[in-house]
Amino acid sequence: MNEFLKGKVKTIYFRYLSAAFGSALITSIYSVVDMAMVGQYQGPDGTATLAIVAPVWNIIYSLGLLMGIGGSVIFSTMKGKKEDSAETDDDYFTVSVIGSVILAIMTWISLILFEQPLLQLFGAGEALLPLAQQYLLPVKVVLPLFLFNQMLAAFLRNDNSPGLATKAILAGGLFNVFGDYLFVFTFDLGIFGAGLATAIGSAISFLLMLTHFQSKHNTLFLVTPTKVLRKLKEITVIGFSTFFVDVAMGIVTIMFNRQIMKYLGTNALSVYGVIVNISTFVQCCAYSVGQAAQPILSVNFGAKQGNRIKETLKYALGTAGFFSLFWTVLSLSVPLLLVNIFMTPNQEIVEAAPAIIGSYGLSFIFLPFNIFSTYYFQALMKPKAAFLISVARGLVISGLLIFLLPLTLGADMLWFVMPITELITALFAGILMKRYTGKLPLNPQSKKKKRTIYFLLINSIIKKI
Repeated sequence: MNEFLKGKVKTIYFRYLSAAFGSALITSIYSVVDMAMVGQYQGPDGTATLAIVAPVWNIIYSLGLLMGIGGSVIFSTMKGKKEDSAETDDDYFTVSVIGSVILAIMTWISLILFEQPLLQLFGAGEALLPLAQQYLLPVKVVLPLFLFNQMLAAFLRNDNSPGLATKAILAGGLFNVFGDYLFVFTFDLGIFGAGLATAIGSAISFLLMLTHFQSKHNTLFLVTPTKVLRKLKEITVIGFSTFFVDVAMGIVTIMFNRQIMKYLGTNALSVYGVIVNISTFVQCCAYSVGQAAQPILSVNFGAKQGNRIKETLKYALGTAGFFSLFWTVLSLSVPLLLVNIFMTPNQEIVEAAPAIIGSYGLSFIFLPFNIFSTYYFQALMKPKAAFLISVARGLVISGLLIFLLPLTLGADMLWFVMPITELITALFAGILMKRYTGKLPLNPQSKKKKRTIYFLLINSIIKKI
């Protein structure tokens, strides 16, 4: 942890960013490559099917982040306090593992016993339900591994092994790319083959991450924990906002699926399937910013090094701004190229896709900043602020608009739900970020830099918003 406290912030941040970005990007490949292969093999129905299945991934990944981010933030904060608390640190890791096992078992049993009603709730009709069940058949066999991978990756990043987390997820993702083509087309297994490649890829990632515990650099150990319920509550409170960001995407996807089928039909749902995957990429970029900054922020918050927190924030906001610009421009400029990656579109989709993707794509201006803000508030041990941002963005504002806009202003207004939601959230998050950052303790030599390093940056962002 000494590196986080004394090393050059810029060097540490961008090293962790490269690892986190690779990890987050490859994670998105699981669903994106599946949709591209299945869409090319089975057409718009295949793309629509994987839009139906998308909430399953959101739920699984979010539960892994709940334990992983919640536990690792506390782990790093306590390290930064320089207390003699090695046993307590191991307690939090152990309790995170216990919580992950419990959540994995509950999710596993729920999907096995209630697969059909869950898929119907997510928007599957008679035509799409059998395809969704075929895809999930191999996934169900190894379902807990997807959750464990998210939890372990968070702890590895906080235990000075971001590279191993990236290599493990990269190996699984590369197999998924190769396996998708092999199983879907060469072995002619269709949508079942895509699920099989994803399942095997997750197992490869899990096995590689386990090698960290044989490394001489490992400081994560399973112990007999004390006060398990209290620690589990603390982990859940800190990790809830990151958990809700992902699970809320699943909830919003379900609501979108149902509203699209009610007002616009299967072709529009196919285009939304493309949007879901583009949005997955954007969110993964935002996750990488938060995951790169979080260990540095948490340790320095524990050590009361406010100047290093503000320097880290400067680089994180700049990176989030770059991702915002990149994905917004891409969505507005080449929508049909994005559609053709995932399917062979019919004429109706070709005509509708540019307006749909262009409208929804405006939300990418604010999305990276909003997601990063939840990581930032968590690292500063402000779970209430992170909770407000994630719930307002992920459920309250978006949920109301999904039902109100098409009802009052027409079906096409569905595509403006997320741009409006992200704008409102960004304004609120910016105000809270300015308030809490201004209260951070500063080293004496850094006080003169207070306004030039941070306040001018945040003020300019808020004014632009």
